[in-house]
Amino acid sequence: MKHIFKQGLEQHPTLVLLHGTGGNEHDLLSIGEIIDPNASLLGIKGNILENGMPRFFKRLAEGLFDEEDLRFRTEELHDFIEEAAQTYGFDKNNVLLLGYSNGANIAGSLLLTYGNIYQGAALLHPMVPMRQASYPSLNQTPIFISAGRNDPICAMPETDELIEILEEAGSTVSSFWHDFGHRLTAEEVAATKQWYQQTFN
Repeated sequence: MKHIFKQGLEQHPTLVLLHGTGGNEHDLLSIGEIIDPNASLLGIKGNILENGMPRFFKRLAEGLFDEEDLRFRTEELHDFIEEAAQTYGFDKNNVLLLGYSNGANIAGSLLLTYGNIYQGAALLHPMVPMRQASYPSLNQTPIFISAGRNDPICAMPETDELIEILEEAGSTVSSFWHDFGHRLTAEEVAATKQWYQQTFN
């Protein structure tokens, strides 16, 4: 997968940065640097193109995911993160996922597929990636979710449902709401940083 890696201090986690539709591996670097200037950063570009715009998995329509492709791409991304840990020498057990929109959705899919193998996750404007009868344990995995009350893509009930799924799987969820739409705001980046500092420092 096309990516960029920036080495940080060894004792700090590696932040895996997952962009939204139309983004690239550079999109969330500045946010990662704000959240932890000393963390290693792994920015990854999605392998799917939708009308020329990079994504991490296919969808059948707005808000309707191609679940077969989502599961395949989730496994592909999981394997790539493990390979990157070997290539760049970071601790695969000290990884935190940071995703926005489509990137948040595949980060959520990683969590709901592989359970508590990550230190935590920050999901910015996520949807429910998959609905199934049971999920693996996310025992005490800290997860931050930010969302807009007027988001036309990720409606409030969708976010509430995802929070409920993650909590039922055992994770500790912190949420931040603002009154805007789907775009990222400075306030939610600041709230993500505050959550990160309180949780991991």
